[in-house]
This record gives sequence, structure tokens and C-alpha cells, in this order.
Amino acid sequence: MRRSRRTRERRPDAEGRGGAGRAARRGAWALARLITTIAGLVAGAIVLGIVLIVLEANRSNGLVELVLDVARFLAGPFKNMFDLDERKIEIAVNWGIAAVVYVVVASVIARVLRRGPAG
Repeated sequence: MRRSRRTRERRPDAEGRGGAGRAARRGAWALARLITTIAGLVAGAIVLGIVLIVLEANRSNGLVELVLDVARFLAGPFKNMFDLDERKIEIAVNWGIAAVVYVVVASVIARVLRRGPAG
């Protein structure tokens, strides 16, 4: 049997807003995914920079220098957080903290976005 247009009703979502609520939730989840993806890329660039420094990559290579410049910029606020005797360990610790902070902050923001409005 076919339903007439009158018998078909839009079911409201859990927030009682029909399609608008679902669209807003999808948008918030997409933004949360974007934020976590960007944080993962940032953390990955920093970790790659750490690996290049620890393994003493050839700095005359353009790609190595590009990655190190990006990692240096992203970890900039964490520069000299700890002043250790060994340069490689100091960079690994300071930049590693930067990578962890980026991921944790992004995770908190994403969780808030996924949770939606309070109340």
C-alpha cells in the first residue's frame, strides 16, 4: 500500500528539530573529525622532525630542511621548556610534549563538539 503525503510525517530527532538537528550534529561531527585530523598531521610532522634530528638526517636535503622548519615552527611555543645537556634528547622531549599537547587539546575540542549543546 502506498502512503499518502498526509500520513507521512517527518520524525523529529532526539532534540525535536527534525532535519535541522541532524544536520547540525553532522556538521559538528565533521568539524570534530577535521580538528582531530589536523592535530594528527601536526603531531606527525613534529614526530617526523624528532626522528630526523635524532637520526641526524642530512640537513642539506631540501625535504629534510622543510620538515625540520615546519616542526620547529609548530613546536616553537615549547622551545626551551626543558634545558637538558644532550641536544637531541632536549629536542625530543620538548617537541614530543608539543605533539602530545596538540593531540590532547584537539581531542578535548572534538569531544566537546561531538557532545553538542548542553542542556
